[in-house]
Amino acid sequence: MDLATWFASNFAWIAKYWPAILSGFYTTLKLLFFSLLFGYPLAILVGFGRVSKNPAIYGLATGFVSVIRGTPLLVQLFIYYYGLGSLFPAIPGIRQSFIWPVLKDGYYYVIFALVISVGGYVGEIVRGALLSVPRGELEAARAYGFHGFGLIRRIWLPRAMQAMMPTFAGETILCLKSTALAYLVSVQDLLGQINIIRSREAITYTPLLVVAAGYLVTTLIIEAVFRRFEANFAKTTRPA
Repeated sequence: MDLATWFASNFAWIAKYWPAILSGFYTTLKLLFFSLLFGYPLAILVGFGRVSKNPAIYGLATGFVSVIRGTPLLVQLFIYYYGLGSLFPAIPGIRQSFIWPVLKDGYYYVIFALVISVGGYVGEIVRGALLSVPRGELEAARAYGFHGFGLIRRIWLPRAMQAMMPTFAGETILCLKSTALAYLVSVQDLLGQINIIRSREAITYTPLLVVAAGYLVTTLIIEAVFRRFEANFAKTTRPA
């Protein structure tokens, strides 16, 4: 049997199910996009909380990081979806409210879980990057009149971003892989759609190869984008 014949016999199901595969892949990309869109700003807040001199802010940020990093993401997702999700319907009037379509949909619980996870893990990376900025640079910036939010926005955070940039690609890829948990709460992402196909067609391995290929291609694209972004960021932040 030649390669073309083998491929035709083992992957013929793709012609029948490609709309479902593309739909699932699109859902996966949306989960990744919104998780990072809200997760990275949360991580920055957590990182600054971890270096705060205010005991209450520091304690809150430290507790948050400890809980998120110390418990599996799958357990967190189940707590949100099956725990909080079972409490909301008991609230009077909640089913008639405008927010009920969100509260009953596992899609939003997955995004929430991923945002919280990114905030906890990347927040600790932000903390390390903030502490890596030489204190002499910050003192010099203060001497030039930078204080408060201006110091953070113009000096401290950009310098910390230089230290964090190489890790952003890795964290983004980890978040992409974490989206595969979505099918466990009935969200039809790429893996969820593939599992439906496996069940309908009674095939085991070739659909999983399609999933692996989808994640691999997306990972390579993410790495290329971040390499380009890192190079451009280094040019814009290089001292004159």
